[in-house]
Amino acid sequence: MAADQNLDKQTRTELEAAAFRTLVEHLRERTDVQNIDLMNLAGFCRNCLSKWYRAAAEEKGLDIDYEQAREIVYGMPYPEWKAKHQNEATPEQKAKFAPTH
Repeated sequence: MAADQNLDKQTRTELEAAAFRTLVEHLRERTDVQNIDLMNLAGFCRNCLSKWYRAAAEEKGLDIDYEQAREIVYGMPYPEWKAKHQNEATPEQKAKFAPTH
């Protein structure tokens, strides 16, 4: 039996939302962790979270575009985050990324 089967829907949603907010805050603080590293290790990155956020908003009938969703996840406009924190991917990172994406 899954542990979440004993939770009511509202409590489960609140716990999931809290976990998401903690993950996003953690990723905002860990600017040293590059998206390509996340993709190579876990198969998702900040941009994926942004796309999932936008898709969830769309399911609720909300008009949040991809750039707005990225700003929510990154904590700033993506071009600003990219200029401050994104490094050029190394040949090794690119080689690892290529076969899976």
